[in-house]
Amino acid sequence: MLGTVRLYLRFTRPFTLLPPLLGVISGAVTAWGSASNPYLLAGEVPRAGWSVIWVVLLGSACAGILNAASNVINQVYDLENDRLNKPERPLVTGAISLRTAWWYSIFLYALAVVPTWLVVIYPYEGLGAKLFAPLSRHECFFIYLAGMLFTFVYSAPAFGRTKANAFLANLTIAIPRGCLLKVAGWSMVASIFSLEPWFIGFVFFLFLLGAATTKDFSDMKGDEAAGCRTLPIRFGVERAARMISPFFILPWLLLPVGAWLDDPWSGHRILTGNVWLLTGLGVGLALWGAYTVRLILRDPASLAETENHPSWTHMYLMMMAAQVGFAAAYLI
Repeated sequence: MLGTVRLYLRFTRPFTLLPPLLGVISGAVTAWGSASNPYLLAGEVPRAGWSVIWVVLLGSACAGILNAASNVINQVYDLENDRLNKPERPLVTGAISLRTAWWYSIFLYALAVVPTWLVVIYPYEGLGAKLFAPLSRHECFFIYLAGMLFTFVYSAPAFGRTKANAFLANLTIAIPRGCLLKVAGWSMVASIFSLEPWFIGFVFFLFLLGAATTKDFSDMKGDEAAGCRTLPIRFGVERAARMISPFFILPWLLLPVGAWLDDPWSGHRILTGNVWLLTGLGVGLALWGAYTVRLILRDPASLAETENHPSWTHMYLMMMAAQVGFAAAYLI
């Protein structure tokens, strides 16, 4: 029994679940410390009661489960790729059947999306109030539903399988895992109908639009055999490395811009966290990105020779550092 649990846990690739979970929590904390906090807008003192804490915990757990479901369905449609790239995975070895994987993904998707119907912000408190809140208040549910659809658009031929297209692949990774992830976290505490959450989401969207390619280099053999025209396959390793390099630096420079510029619609700054922390975070991440670019361009060929190139590790670490940095900037 314990062995089976471990097998299905490994199937979800649990090491990839931390960034989305952290991203959602960071988004919620950011919304709490922002000028859009619904308690502040109602003229009340913000209070992080159990109603708020429970909603954030529920939403963050659902984010991790949605990522797990995405990992499972991606392995279903990438079976031919993985026979060459990841021969040790459970579907390739036969430890888990395709039919079982399908039912497992359905279970995970339902577990990830359905509970978010109860993620409704103040003043709707209590199970009944959240359950029967107006449709427009279930912002989080519809964001998660969109995130689920993007996973099928990325992987499934019936929905387009954008993974096979160099540019569309990165786009359908960056929208849900970059932009929508931050906005989903924000929606657990405050309304998404303002510029600030989308500006933050856009920063992460731009980063992943290029940085997501770092994993494609080591998968070239299997991707090419399966007809996936990723950036390094379409343009070659060196040119693809140069193409993605700006995305490690430029998105983070938007943080000082947002920290100092005014939002023309709200009357306050675009980013309402601590100005100096946001500025320092943006500059620090840009310098980190420049160092990562140096690693990439120093020896582009090594990207295709190493399964987990240092640039891929730095991408994940930068994402998590940015999540923690945003939360800190909005709490101090």
